[in-house]
This record gives sequence, structure tokens and C-alpha cells, in this order.
Amino acid sequence: MAGRSFLLRVANVNPANVLTHTDRALYRSIGIFILLYGGYAIVGAASFVDASSNYTHPWWQWLVGPPVAAAVIAYDRAVVGRVAVNYEHLESADPHRLLRRRTAGLYTGRMVLALLFAIVITEPLMLARYKGEIDAYLGTVHNRELARLEQSGAIAAFQRQIDGLRAQDAADDAAVADLHRLAESKRSAATSAYNQALEDSRAAGVSRRAGCPPGGFCDALVQQSRSLNAEATRLDQEASTVRQAQEPARQSRATQFAALNEQIEAQRTSNRTTVESAAGFGARTAAMWELVQRDFWGFGFFYLGVAALLVCLDCAAVWLKLVSHGNGYERAEARDARRRELSELRRHQQELRVTEAATDVADAGLDTVVREQRLLDAAVSQATTRLLAELEEQTRTALTPTR
Repeated sequence: MAGRSFLLRVANVNPANVLTHTDRALYRSIGIFILLYGGYAIVGAASFVDASSNYTHPWWQWLVGPPVAAAVIAYDRAVVGRVAVNYEHLESADPHRLLRRRTAGLYTGRMVLALLFAIVITEPLMLARYKGEIDAYLGTVHNRELARLEQSGAIAAFQRQIDGLRAQDAADDAAVADLHRLAESKRSAATSAYNQALEDSRAAGVSRRAGCPPGGFCDALVQQSRSLNAEATRLDQEASTVRQAQEPARQSRATQFAALNEQIEAQRTSNRTTVESAAGFGARTAAMWELVQRDFWGFGFFYLGVAALLVCLDCAAVWLKLVSHGNGYERAEARDARRRELSELRRHQQELRVTEAATDVADAGLDTVVREQRLLDAAVSQATTRLLAELEEQTRTALTPTR
């Protein structure tokens, strides 16, 4: 029997007054809904704690749900088990006077509590349901934000400084390369002049004379070739000198370049940490609604359906209580309560009458005692007066002289 009445105890009703099959089914259903709601509240509270901790999955998240579930279940049991007994006209047999009218305050408070739980608990459960889609959307949003931060802010300023340093390195390299290029062109011209001198010495050149006598065209070409080679050598030396002169500045720019790269990496790490930290409850809720707006039939319909189902589960026990007002169980409870109240009221009235009679008897006895005390006081007063008179007479007689 205890096992059969377990759900009735959960629903906070007296099994002795659940007389009909319909009432038994009703209150067992309420007990089942209360137990289901207990599990829902535990899981929902754990999900809320997990979302509040930015999904770090703290071990104590499962310790928050049971007290919350116990508090709400206690509220539901108070609402379900409450019978609004009418204690007026206790001697009347009219069945319409057994129960009072329903009060809206108790049920309104439970509905407000259900809406609050729907927002606080149902939302984390739905976010956990769509975790994969939300993570993918947040990844896209974070990448866009990181790209925007790369193109503006501190990283862009550091990059402009690096570009300036690279431009200075390129300018220095270009100056040295120009000198080497000029030296190479002079060597090419010297080689060309020397080849012409060789052809002229073979009588295949401009002068058509063999040999290379001093002062001739061939000799002039040789001298020109030597002069160009000497100029090329001087230019290479000048390029080396310029390169050595540029070395301190290059080292300084290399140091600045390394420092700027470190600052850029640090800023990128900071930006990534800042951007990826925007993945908590608020950001995930915004992402969820963005997905709902983009694809209502893919996300929104199922989201709203499950949310409505959980809200109905939250309110089911109180709703069944609300629509079953005045059932057989409540009338039986009301009759027992009115019978006990009438019995207590009559007992109280009898006690009042007994107390009143005892008070009257005590008052009468007190009046008798007072009257007797007054008679006694009067008798004592008279006796005292007579005794004093006799003593005075005796004294007077003793003092009168005998003739």
C-alpha cells in the first residue's frame, strides 16, 4: 500500500481521502510531473551554472540543482496539497459552502516563477542542445573580429612601423645594389673594350693593323678597359664601405623589428583571448537567436517547441490542480476540516459556558464570604463597644466614694 500511495505523498495529498479512481489518477499524474520537474530543475540548474562559468564544467554545478529543485517542488506541493476550506456557516449542509473561491495570488506567483525558470533554466538547456551550431557560428564571428583587429588598432600601427623599417632596409639595399650594378656595367664595358682591342690587334678591328703599338687605337682601348676595371673596383669598394656604414642602422632596425614582432604577437594573443572570451551565456544566446532568424524552420521551430514543452512541464502540476478545483478529494478534505472545526468550536463553546458557570459560582461564593465577613466585623465591633462600656462603668463605680 505504501508503494501505491508514494505518488500521492509526492503530490502532498492524504491517501485516505483519495476515494475515486479519477482523483487517484489525477494526483498520481501530478506526482509524476513533480518528479519529472525535479530532474529537469537539477539538470537545468547545472546547465545554468556551467553557462555562467563560461562552460568550464565546474564539478560543483551538480550541487546547485537539488536545493533549487527542492525549493520549487516544495512550492508546488504547497499549491497542490492546499485545500481552500470555507469555515463560514459550519453547521450548513450546503455542498457549495465546502470550499472557498480560488485565489489568483498563489497561482500567479507560480506562473511568474515558471516564466523565470523558463528564462534561466530552459535557455541553457537549449544552448547545450545546439552547442555545435553555436560554436561554428561563434568561430566565424571571432574570425571576422580578429581580421578587423588586424587591420586596425595597435597591430596596424606596429605593422606600419615594420613597413617603414623594411622600406629603410630596402633603400639601403637599393643604394648598395646600385653601386654594384654600376660597377658591373663598367666591368662589362671594360670587357667589351678589351675584346675590341684584341680584334684590332688581329687586324680585324677599326685600324686594320696587326699588333697593338703604344698610342694606337688598340692601346687606347686597352687603357680604357683598364680604367673601367679600376672604376668598377672602386665602386665595389665604395659599396662595401656604404654597406659597413649602414650596418649599425641595420642592426638597430633589426632590433626594432624583433621588438615590434613580439609586440604584434602579444597583441594578437591578447586580441584572441579577448575575442574568444566573448563566448559566454550572453554571446551564445545572441548567436542562438541569430541562427533562429536565419533559419526559423531549422532552428527556431524546434527551439520554441522544446522551450514550450519544458515550460508546460514546469506548470503541469499547478495547472492540473487549477482545473480540478472542487473534485471529490477536496470536498472530502473540506468536510473533514469543517467537521473538526465545528467539533472544536462546540468544545470551545462548552468550555466557555463551563468557565462562565464556574465564574458565576466563584462570584457568588465571594459575595457570601464578603457578607459573612461584614457580619463578623459588625458583631466584633458591637462586642467591643459593649465591653468598653462595661469596663468604663466598672471603673466609675470603683472610683465613687462610699458615704
